[in-house]
Amino acid sequence: MNITESSTDNKFVIFKLANQYYGIDIYNVQVIEKVTNYTRVPNAEHYVKGVINLRGEVVPVIDLGERFGIISSENNNESRIIIIKVKDILIGLVVDSSSEVLTLDEEDIDDTPSLGEQATEEFIKGIGKKDGRLIMLLDLEKVIGVNETIEEI
Repeated sequence: MNITESSTDNKFVIFKLANQYYGIDIYNVQVIEKVTNYTRVPNAEHYVKGVINLRGEVVPVIDLGERFGIISSENNNESRIIIIKVKDILIGLVVDSSSEVLTLDEEDIDDTPSLGEQATEEFIKGIGKKDGRLIMLLDLEKVIGVNETIEEI
């Protein structure tokens, strides 16, 4: 299965959220920052923490735990904001910790099994297996909702 049509080496930035491993295609990751103060945005979705100023650019920040409907731990020294770029949109994703960059071979990536929970399945485009770990590989377009209007994000 080739889930990264735009890349040939299947490199992923791995992070933890609620003691689970997740992966994002490295080509979408711009930078990883320590968690800073957010400026709240009125009437934003519950999972939108606010916006930050990243080197002169205003970037919306999403709490992935809240977006996925799971409980993540409180922000601490390990918490990070992963700044991603999808279709020319910069978004920050708050995660519990960011650990490494992994290369997953094609045989290490499986299709997402049907779990009966469409909301969960829609965010995941594959499952990586490496060193005894299962890594949920995210479909960032669906996570940030690029099909929704920008005002909703």
